[in-house]
Amino acid sequence: MDFVPALATLITFAAATLLLAATPGPDMTLSISRALSQGRGPALYVVLGTCLGILVHTLLVAFGISALIAASPTTFTILKSGGAAYLLWLAIQAIRHGTSLTIKATSSPRGTALASISTGFWVNLLNPKVVIFFVTFLPQFVSAGDPHVTGKLVFLGLFFIAVGIPVNVAVILAADRLAGWLQRNPKALRGLDYTFAGVFSVFAVKIFLTQAR
Repeated sequence: MDFVPALATLITFAAATLLLAATPGPDMTLSISRALSQGRGPALYVVLGTCLGILVHTLLVAFGISALIAASPTTFTILKSGGAAYLLWLAIQAIRHGTSLTIKATSSPRGTALASISTGFWVNLLNPKVVIFFVTFLPQFVSAGDPHVTGKLVFLGLFFIAVGIPVNVAVILAADRLAGWLQRNPKALRGLDYTFAGVFSVFAVKIFLTQAR
């Protein structure tokens, strides 16, 4: 299966994905809030919607990046270098501003499954930070000279979803306790911030050094 990246690449990618999934952000906030206000079922549908949004981003990035490589490997190199700068900026922002987690456990009527899926889908699809992140993150794990770059990007996107789903489900199942614990333990959130910053700083330095050779 030529579209499957090397084992070392998968392990590195899985570690980064787990860190991202465990770091509180808009997706986690939405899932916990929905679980507290409407129950686990609607929250799980929200996760399904966010996964569909990620799938769309994956396909757009995979085929767009592939076309870019075919047109100009040099432009792809510039994109990856810009992506490294963006990841470094994310690391700095994590240290400066930290993780934000705002949970609203207000009572609200239960909507349909389709409504919950749609909410999660549009939250991810229309989030410019998600778009930029996928454009800069996925290409870190492929080579401009790889003839199977499209398949590998699609595989990595699907792998990203598969690794993140168990974390999201666990968050929903423990929503009430997790929300309270996170809000009572700001030091734990700061620990996640520094870990997040460290990992993406490493990715940024790696790509900068690669381009320098």
